[in-house]
Amino acid sequence: MKKIVTLLLLAGTMTATAWAGGLLHNTNQSIAWQRMMARGATNEIDGIYSNPAGMAFLDHEGWTLSLNIQSASQHRDVLATFPLFPSENHTKKYEGKASAPVIPSLYAAYKRGKWAFTGFFGFTGGGGKCNFESGLPMFDAQVMAGIYSKTGSLLASQPALKAMVGADAITPDMYNINSAMKGRQYIYGFQLGAAYQFNKHWSGFAGLRLNYFDGNYVGHVDATIGDAIRQRAMATMATLTPEQQAAFAPTVNALSQEGGLTHIALDCNQTGWGVTPILGVNYKVAGLTLAAKFEFKTNLSIENDTKKLEATAMGQASEELEKAMQTSYGHGVNTPSDLPAVLYVAAGYEIIPKKLRAAVEYHFYDDKHAEMANDKQKALKHGTHEVLAGVEWDITKMFTISGGFQNTDYGLSDDYQTHTSFSCDSYSLGFGGAVNFTEKLRLNVGYFWTTYKDYTKSVPAGTPGYCNTTLAGKDVYSRTNKVFGIGIDYKF
Repeated sequence: MKKIVTLLLLAGTMTATAWAGGLLHNTNQSIAWQRMMARGATNEIDGIYSNPAGMAFLDHEGWTLSLNIQSASQHRDVLATFPLFPSENHTKKYEGKASAPVIPSLYAAYKRGKWAFTGFFGFTGGGGKCNFESGLPMFDAQVMAGIYSKTGSLLASQPALKAMVGADAITPDMYNINSAMKGRQYIYGFQLGAAYQFNKHWSGFAGLRLNYFDGNYVGHVDATIGDAIRQRAMATMATLTPEQQAAFAPTVNALSQEGGLTHIALDCNQTGWGVTPILGVNYKVAGLTLAAKFEFKTNLSIENDTKKLEATAMGQASEELEKAMQTSYGHGVNTPSDLPAVLYVAAGYEIIPKKLRAAVEYHFYDDKHAEMANDKQKALKHGTHEVLAGVEWDITKMFTISGGFQNTDYGLSDDYQTHTSFSCDSYSLGFGGAVNFTEKLRLNVGYFWTTYKDYTKSVPAGTPGYCNTTLAGKDVYSRTNKVFGIGIDYKF
């Protein structure tokens, strides 16, 4: 049962982002990004995030503001196969629904001569909200294996109880499991910096981003015996002597309405913060723009504010379970959750001046050197690699259309993937457009979706086996993602 708690507590590591970017970053911070994706060489207002050095080449003196609102929905599903699952072919689909109905981001730049002072707010990391209404396979498998093993030993030593149950052990078809897990993760980013134009070709940027982590995890696992065995247990108790009743009472209570086979509950808030130094450089010549941005690793530690920790087994409070829960998720415990160093390199070119533009871009996230809970980063094969490309066409002075592509390779491994925190390599496609109502007012609309490659993880029988049960099992991880957005740019 101690391993069940460990797995439940790992639910607090749901770090996979619900949007686009690396394992811990969200890079879709504007509608302009949604509709073109490769924005690392832009000199427009959304470059405050994607190409901050380019803001020294803004075409407007004074203030420029941009407000962006996105809405994201995602499914994170696990198709699990385990020999104790009573479903057909011992296979069950666990559906996780992640949503972030309103994702705001705000940009502000003040340009004066060679200087541009910039600010940004957005959700720079986190996976939004995710709800597994039927729990997760790691909970069910652990509970089923634990109950089978413990009751098998118990009934073998107590013939009266074995006759009461009518079997060698309590199997999954004899009881009900009610489990659920939901989590919320947001990293709020507040960025300030300044860009300076050294000459007509070169500019640089220096700034800081304050990252504030806010998370909450609520989950429970309850295993209760079915009505048939409950009624049989109560009837059998009436035939026992007072001495036998006293000896069997704790176990029989677990087989009746007075108790349960297993009960675990968790309700925990998490907060933390860290600062990211950012440097950037931008080079322009004729219609070509070359740009790079480097974000240093962010040391981030999240602290627990625990509201509920409960654990009982066979109707009795379990000191072992509670101790394991306190050690991992007790009130005030800190867990590392660093944001990795990131390098962006981009090139943009005006194919037709002030008419048709194209860009290519590369991102590297140094995930293997960013400390995660339980040193999970060591299981990655390499850091995240992303390649992006996009094109933008001004049909007229008023209307612009664009499209883009992004491919993401995370360097995943079986040891990295867990039911509460898994990723899948993917590619994304985005498209949209802009309407220039006036020289100062622009409306952006964009949509993108991500196609994920299913990840299959097979675990052989033995030690530790599937979810530490010593039995064999298999998971197929799959995801879907769709994001729509609308934004307004305004020049004062």
